[in-house]
Amino acid sequence: MRVRGQGVSDILKLRCDERLPRYTSYPTAPQFSNVITRATYEQWLEILPAPSKTSLYFHVPFCRSMCSYCGCHTTITQRDEPIDDYIDALRREVELVARKAPPSRAVHHIHFGGGTPTIVAPNVLLSLTALVRERFDVASGAEVAVEIDPRTLTPEMTEALGDSGFTRASLGVQSFDPRVQKAINRIQSVACTAHAVDGLRANGVRGINFDLIYGLPLQTVESCVATVNACLAMKPDRLSVFGYAHIPDFKKHQRKINEADLPSGVERHEQAEAIAQALVAAGYMRIGFDHFARADDAMARAQTENRLRRNFQGYTTDACETLIGFGASAIGRLPQGYVQNEVVLGRYAERIRRGELATAKGYRLTDDDALRAELIERIMCDLVVDIEEVCARRGASINGLSPVLARLQTLADDGIVRLEGPRVEVVADARLLVRSVAAAFDAYLLQSSRTYSRAV
Repeated sequence: MRVRGQGVSDILKLRCDERLPRYTSYPTAPQFSNVITRATYEQWLEILPAPSKTSLYFHVPFCRSMCSYCGCHTTITQRDEPIDDYIDALRREVELVARKAPPSRAVHHIHFGGGTPTIVAPNVLLSLTALVRERFDVASGAEVAVEIDPRTLTPEMTEALGDSGFTRASLGVQSFDPRVQKAINRIQSVACTAHAVDGLRANGVRGINFDLIYGLPLQTVESCVATVNACLAMKPDRLSVFGYAHIPDFKKHQRKINEADLPSGVERHEQAEAIAQALVAAGYMRIGFDHFARADDAMARAQTENRLRRNFQGYTTDACETLIGFGASAIGRLPQGYVQNEVVLGRYAERIRRGELATAKGYRLTDDDALRAELIERIMCDLVVDIEEVCARRGASINGLSPVLARLQTLADDGIVRLEGPRVEVVADARLLVRSVAAAFDAYLLQSSRTYSRAV
């Protein structure tokens, strides 16, 4: 409970070092198991309700160099042959899934992530996106997004993105501070980034997102604000501001970072708030706890209208009921639960070459999981949720959530949430701790030995 004399900022400082999931799904990935098999996935695909909207995710796990902070599943290569072989497997997986899923399923969102998806040759990208449009009913006006490393983006690829119908690009920026860039092995100038933005817009890719990170080695409040100011000159539509997750036991390359150079939990909080204040002052709306959008952007409208969603890419306007993942380590979400492909490239490619789906593990949702997933998503997106209303709509009893209510009361005593009966609302000054609030609904958190990122 809050000690007399402590304010919200004091509680934030006490809790900011907590290790918690990002809650881009519930249950989270540590609960996945090999009980869910290829046969399970095939069955789930075959019985998908045809009228429901669908999203597609393509994972391209290759980069030319390793950024020391990276937490993604990616492989470093200077040769194109491994990439071409992988894309061949990806094309085969598209064919396999298309044969299993019901026809005429409208696809409203497509996302290419990595790694660096734009590492492929422009003609290969054109061919792959053409195949996707042939095998799936891509809706007119569908959002087609891609993650980009501006340092390796070529004019030919920029043109191919426009020709392929991409509508949005997320550019990795992280930090423009030269000292920080050297410490994380990612040298990227403002001019390089601006050139990429100009090229994308000239080729019809109008939606521009920037990814920033705080908590990096040698980072300061001043350098964070300077990075924001440089970004603002390029007028991005959205910005994602993530806290660096230092997990060297899980990501060995992070051992190259000198831990003595990492900011403390309190310093991380100060950096996150300084970035938020600078962006809000520039007219951006704060979305959830780590995204920002221009007031006229679709994401800002979704938050205002309580339509904001959360998936493996973070906050999103994607309201599709089904997400189909393609590629090594890709995760899909279907009405029955989650499926994840083989993580190791060789195993993924071999299974696809054998003509079978590469499902390695997954999770079958229970009614209780689905209830908690909605509660977590709403508190993460809206910062407020009426527990009784959600339970009533799902035909569940709020009495089954008694331990949750007890945990929420502790958070209320600490001044992090405001409780009005079954309605819980995150206090405005404590929104950076919304993951701590979401964790109160998590039935599995204490069962996991997984090391998560800091709450702030």
